[in-house]
Amino acid sequence: MRGHDAIWAYLPAGPFADQAAFDTYIGECEQNKDRIFYAVIDAGGRAVGILSLMEIRPAMRVVEVGHIVYSPALQRTPLATEAQYLLARYVFETLGYRRYEWKCNALNAPSHRAALRYGFVLEGNLRQHMIAKGRNRDTTYFSMLDSEWPARRAVFERWLAPKNFDRDGRQKTRLGDK
Repeated sequence: MRGHDAIWAYLPAGPFADQAAFDTYIGECEQNKDRIFYAVIDAGGRAVGILSLMEIRPAMRVVEVGHIVYSPALQRTPLATEAQYLLARYVFETLGYRRYEWKCNALNAPSHRAALRYGFVLEGNLRQHMIAKGRNRDTTYFSMLDSEWPARRAVFERWLAPKNFDRDGRQKTRLGDK
């Protein structure tokens, strides 16, 4: 993701000085015991993004999707949406969790838009929730509940259906459209 330093603005890591530093970061993600990282792989077999399940609280059946890094090749694509759909489906239908969270820096407008587009509900801000990259960070909370999942799933599946895209791959209806 060389040349796309803005991707890392609201994340605790990055941007990276070189490929070796990025490789070290990926190795740390692989070894992380508190988060489960997933790679998003495109049709050509290239890794174009990562995301993780984190803040995993099995006793409460609550988990957060986070540490989302989408390369420009993945941003605003059906694959990006499909990755979010598949992870949400896994959380609710396989793991049986009852609450799925999305948290982001309150200044991160693209993340806010994405959370709402994917069907998360805005819950509010925690002021000075943490220190990130040496600065106070207010954190915006979003959630999706198991009772909301069937309707969200239907919206995702309608949007992801091949008939929702024209022959040039452009969507006919937006994900948020009913």
